[in-house]
Amino acid sequence: MGSGHAHRLFRHGHSPVHRLPPHCKLAAVFCFVLVVVSTPREAVWAFALYAVLLAAVAAVARIPAGYLLKRLVVEVPFVAFALLMPFVVPGERTEFLGLHLGVAGLWGAWNVLAKGTLGVAASVILASTTELRALLLGLQQLRLPPLLVQIASFMIRYGDVITDEMRRMSVARRSRGFEARGVRQWGVLAKSAGALFIRSYERGERVHLAMVSRGYAGTMPVIDQVTASRAQWACAAALPLPALAVCLLGWAL
Repeated sequence: MGSGHAHRLFRHGHSPVHRLPPHCKLAAVFCFVLVVVSTPREAVWAFALYAVLLAAVAAVARIPAGYLLKRLVVEVPFVAFALLMPFVVPGERTEFLGLHLGVAGLWGAWNVLAKGTLGVAASVILASTTELRALLLGLQQLRLPPLLVQIASFMIRYGDVITDEMRRMSVARRSRGFEARGVRQWGVLAKSAGALFIRSYERGERVHLAMVSRGYAGTMPVIDQVTASRAQWACAAALPLPALAVCLLGWAL
């Protein structure tokens, strides 16, 4: 899989969460999100308990609350959508601070906000404690189709390459006195985008030829074999199993 590749969300550490095998963490987060989505929206207390579980995991992983909250900004578009629901969803209306809001819309907004926030928070914790290379190894261990894992691997590795190419092209334009000030400069930017696409395509062809010349036949060799003990699986289950109990209680009450 190549050398390690860190990403901006990853926080280097030696906590028990960091040390868990990546496929254990992936399975735990997937099951936790599935349980959260399956919880009835009327069980408000259940979502509060889910938040407590995530806070406990973040504390064990030594992830500061401020760091976690900043990364939740990614869900702002979903928050904006949720805030519009009480105004646009038809049905029974209720008055709040002079505003006539739809009851069904309020419940829908709560459903989107609560489940979306918990899902994003769980994903941020996963990304903060697992390197990208380890995530790819975890996906392999979970028997994800090899082609999908390879595509994700190439996207990660060549994202930085393409970004560097864009930066060099931007420097070249500025060194020639170019500044994008209005619509008249869009043609130059469009030509730059086309040139970037051609360069990326040609680079991809060269990389593929280099891989084939070294014996690539559709599968990548696995250098590191990631395994997990029963104790590690039990540790990973400390998040989804209590969440499942809360979900079942939410349906029963």
